[in-house]
Amino acid sequence: MGEIELSCRAYVKMHLHACLFPRCSVNGLLLSSGAPGGAVCVTDCVPLLHSHLSLAPITQLALTQVDVWCSQTQQRIVGYYQANACASDSSPTPCALKIADKISEQCSNAVLLMIDGGKMSPHDRVPPIVMYERKDSKWILKDKHTIMLRQWEETRLIANQMLDSGDHALLVDFDSHLDDITKDWTNQKVNNKILELASPANGNV
Repeated sequence: MGEIELSCRAYVKMHLHACLFPRCSVNGLLLSSGAPGGAVCVTDCVPLLHSHLSLAPITQLALTQVDVWCSQTQQRIVGYYQANACASDSSPTPCALKIADKISEQCSNAVLLMIDGGKMSPHDRVPPIVMYERKDSKWILKDKHTIMLRQWEETRLIANQMLDSGDHALLVDFDSHLDDITKDWTNQKVNNKILELASPANGNV
């Protein structure tokens, strides 16, 4: 696998998810609207859980619903992200590896991204993300330079603006949706807010 490209929308939503539940482990699915094959371009993400990450029935329910939604919106699941409750720990947990394995069964070049909570700050010079790829049935740590996030400075500013304004509270993960099914786990409100804050010059929202 070569580089992975991460869109502004995908990164901001991952970042907000981790910040919304700072004392919890959080996870989610990485989506792409690009065709299979070639470099992985993560165009969006679906925040899943902030509690009971290892609870298989909820995870399976979420995977099924997201898969159906993806087929309706010309997207596909290409990876998994997780932030651990302990900010200094960015190692994949058995739960992360198990879900990533399941995704790789359907997507041969699936990626596993771990958010490095210890490096999340308003002044991040690089995305605080650790990337793993699957090789020979194992998830191997990749060089950080294989993650490409265009317009990183603008993406970082958008994430900080949404935190400062309290707009991160708009984010709904699948966990919250199960508590109140009127809440939209596809996060159209958040998507629109990111689009509103992004400059017209940024074609990578």
